[in-house]
Amino acid sequence: MVQTTVKLSFEEFLDRYPDGCGIYELVNGEIIEVDATRAHKNVARYLVKSLDGENERLELGYIVDKDIKVRTVNSAGQEQGRNPDVGVVSESSWNSNVLAYGALTEPIQLAIEVVSTNWEDDYVDKLDEYQRLGIFEYWIVDYLAIASRSYLGNPKVPTVFVYRLVAGNYQVQGFRGIDRIISPTFPELDLTVDRIIQSSKIQKL
Repeated sequence: MVQTTVKLSFEEFLDRYPDGCGIYELVNGEIIEVDATRAHKNVARYLVKSLDGENERLELGYIVDKDIKVRTVNSAGQEQGRNPDVGVVSESSWNSNVLAYGALTEPIQLAIEVVSTNWEDDYVDKLDEYQRLGIFEYWIVDYLAIASRSYLGNPKVPTVFVYRLVAGNYQVQGFRGIDRIISPTFPELDLTVDRIIQSSKIQKL
């Protein structure tokens, strides 16, 4: 007997989201738990604090959070539900319907993914989906240098890739070591790749 898996829509994903017990994404019609190491969470938390501090300092009018879900569409036209490790959205967009669940269908300003062992999700799938949605800026924070050499070079070096949407397509710039990360959303941001790596609290790094 062949068992058929029911593919969920984005609305069904929101209705069935298991609140209070982890972070989940809708991937190819299935609810997938997105787990992370403490080091990964340390990096994400540090980025939230850094960006929110800059947001408040310059009164930029953003909301910076680790729990901003967005609806994307993959190359096959299937709805996905993504939860970036860090999301930045305008206050006006977020507060346009404060009684709604915390999921957005319009593009947010900035999405950040901290790379884990399933690195191709961030470098390939989410990159494509975020570009299709029109997210203005996208960071891939590969603090462990997990991706292949075709992305990171040889030897592989921890890198933060910043993608900026230009005429519907992403243009990318990579940052390493003591490089100050150049962000179109936070143009005065004083943040280096080394400091992001150190925030993981992995001693050998």
